[in-house]
Amino acid sequence: MHISELYIYPVKSLRGIALERAKLGVRGLAFDRHWMVVDDEGRFVTQRQLPAMAQVAVRLAPDTLVLEHPAAAPLTIELARDDQSALTASVWEDRCRALDEGGEAARWLTGVLGAVNGSGLRLVRFAPDQQRGVDARYLQGEGAHTAFADGFPFLVTSESSLAAVNAALVKKGLDPVPMSRFRPNIVIDGAEGFAENGWGELHGTEGRYRLGLRKACQRCKITTVDQRSGDIRVPGEPLRTLVTMSAHVGKPGGYFGQNATLLAGPGETMRVGDSLTALA
Repeated sequence: MHISELYIYPVKSLRGIALERAKLGVRGLAFDRHWMVVDDEGRFVTQRQLPAMAQVAVRLAPDTLVLEHPAAAPLTIELARDDQSALTASVWEDRCRALDEGGEAARWLTGVLGAVNGSGLRLVRFAPDQQRGVDARYLQGEGAHTAFADGFPFLVTSESSLAAVNAALVKKGLDPVPMSRFRPNIVIDGAEGFAENGWGELHGTEGRYRLGLRKACQRCKITTVDQRSGDIRVPGEPLRTLVTMSAHVGKPGGYFGQNATLLAGPGETMRVGDSLTALA
């Protein structure tokens, strides 16, 4: 069993970046969900409200974050900038101290994406002195925190699980979907379909790092959004199919992948091709 793909999403709900290697941190892979789009009240905005966010491409240059959209010149944000004003941003029920990237970024985002519920858009970054804890109900003694991800620092998915979902879609006369619909960080190959639902830990090559798999990921409308165009070509799918085939008996909704925390190995490098061992 090995890692087949790695992804980060520097700006929550904008397009992801495929990597060959990534540095591990307690908050996740380096730069993952380090920025977020908010409305004028500081509330987080995602593809749930604005599916067109998938049209915004993201690049990390040596010293800058670059956002690109066909309708505008690229927006460049300095990685080392530290002169921003602070504001309070909300992610679900959590309220976090965040740094506002300023008027130029706000105008750029609102210009390419439009308003949401009458509000403009702003870009904020996670404050370096901020800690946003993972819900302790799902932990097993470890401490864990994350940046602007929905709730956990890592999301693990499986190639075989996607193949099972796509087989069910094809049986219904629908097209298969790519893994990008599920916006994972770590994709695993070499396991049986949905085997990840029975794992407690994943150990990397020679035990350099360990992940704790803590909560099945309940999926939402974002799975229905094409992650290149922002279109919803088949409303409700693959979410409806996930609901019917969910392995989590007694839980409503559709599930795909496992939310995870880092148990050991901060500062280590995770690579595509790394061998993994699963423990129950």
